[in-house]
Amino acid sequence: MNLNPPSFSRFRHDGLELAYFDEGDPSGAPVLLIHGFASSATVNWVNPGWLKTIGEAGYRVIGIDNRGHGASDKPHDPALYHPPQMAADAAALLSHLGISEAHVMGYSMGARITAFMALAHPHRVRSVVFGGLGSGMVDGVGDWDPIADALLAPSLEDVSHERGSMFRAFAEQTKSDRRALAACIMTSRDLLSPADMARIDQPALVAVGTKDDIAGSAQALAALMPNARAIDIPGRDHMLAVGDKVFKKAVLEFYAEIDQR
Repeated sequence: MNLNPPSFSRFRHDGLELAYFDEGDPSGAPVLLIHGFASSATVNWVNPGWLKTIGEAGYRVIGIDNRGHGASDKPHDPALYHPPQMAADAAALLSHLGISEAHVMGYSMGARITAFMALAHPHRVRSVVFGGLGSGMVDGVGDWDPIADALLAPSLEDVSHERGSMFRAFAEQTKSDRRALAACIMTSRDLLSPADMARIDQPALVAVGTKDDIAGSAQALAALMPNARAIDIPGRDHMLAVGDKVFKKAVLEFYAEIDQR
């Protein structure tokens, strides 16, 4: 497994240029990784060691920079950031790479995109991992309007909202386009109904940190799906759960079980 930072390629979909990496064993079962809000494929999957972990387990590892993020195009129109559109980007990447079916794992907003992809493109999705998003997929994850305000504020010092301040600082750390992120947060939180979740019949794993105050219950979300299980990521909040070793071990065991069938 090459431990150097992955090289990114680009493809076009829906009028946008989108960036992705394609690493690991080309003959291995493909795993498509979909990152969270204000993150990128590098920040969400490379830096916390996911690319190394999954690649060394023999998988082909593909990571997309969602529209508005990373090295992908960053439109400022909120109408372009609904989850079905980003799910269509992910499915188009599989088509671009000639991949008929993949394990799909998303974190936070990426988990929501993964769910929409599983519903709209079920034959492309071999399994789903929802990280950092539990019952909030259905019930909502609170009032995020202050986050858009925080992203558009003149400076971090002007932000008093706690969660807004956290995401504004994260956006500055990742050198993100804050106007694109503000547009994204306005429309990327479309909810799924319990009936929608019940239609996701692929093997599913839901993983949420026990100190995550954003995601909602992993167990409650898993209970809505016919073929799902939940795990707790002990002692981790929304940000720190991403690279946790308990999470990684559970995902590798989940994939091994599916691939042995």
